[in-house]
Amino acid sequence: MQEKHLFEYAVIRVVPRVEREEFLNVGVIMYCAAKGFLQTRFALNEARLRAFSADLDLEEVMERLHAFERICGGRATGGTIGQLPVASRFRWLTATRSTIVQTSPVHPGLCTDAPETLERLYAQLVL
Repeated sequence: MQEKHLFEYAVIRVVPRVEREEFLNVGVIMYCAAKGFLQTRFALNEARLRAFSADLDLEEVMERLHAFERICGGRATGGTIGQLPVASRFRWLTATRSTIVQTSPVHPGLCTDAPETLERLYAQLVL
């Protein structure tokens, strides 16, 4: 039997109007310390987002989501935050915000294969 590792994840949400507290799940970010794993998966459903707000700037939303991706990847492309250790990057990305792109509270779990677990969470929580 394969060894199970603790992982943490949060759902990435687009909140077109923060004051209304309505959101659409668009992605998942997952961190597994034992594997040094930090990745995100996301997709925008333009029609569903337009139902929340017809004037939503989807290019801005995509840029913010791509920033999550760059920070997860680390290195210079992730900017100053991308240079931090993996755990610090996850904590920074999942910190509470009052912006158009937010994350859910962080949830724990156990996995044997981090990339497969990320795909499963993405399919269950976003698609």
